[in-house]
Amino acid sequence: MKRRTYLAGLSAGSAAGLSGCLASLGSAGDSCDGNCDIGMTAVDFDPQEYEVSVGDTVTWKNTSSKGHTVTAYADQIPDDADYFASGGFDSEDAARDGWQQNEGVLTSGDTYEHTFEVAGEYDYVCLPHENSGMVGTIIVTE
Repeated sequence: MKRRTYLAGLSAGSAAGLSGCLASLGSAGDSCDGNCDIGMTAVDFDPQEYEVSVGDTVTWKNTSSKGHTVTAYADQIPDDADYFASGGFDSEDAARDGWQQNEGVLTSGDTYEHTFEVAGEYDYVCLPHENSGMVGTIIVTE
């Protein structure tokens, strides 16, 4: 009987311990420690879709050990919107060329901010992890 009690307690303790670990994988709030809106894991933006209002500033933070970029797809942002990319590039072509020279890269702990002034959907990518599907969307509402 004592053995069953011990095993039951061990099982419950393990489940409780794991639930805390799994919970920490959940949201960008956890990975950002309250210091960003969107975190960057090994090959994902967290969250992949984020909604803000016109005039809001979004902060991305590299919460992983890999280098990342935030690079707007020029043909997938509103026509009147300012282009955005880590490294301050003014076009997607310039950002892609810069990435080849290791420019615009956010290393672990680095942040990038952009203020969205035009309503619409903005699709963006991490250039080094584009083939892994590291893309995100900002939805800007009035």
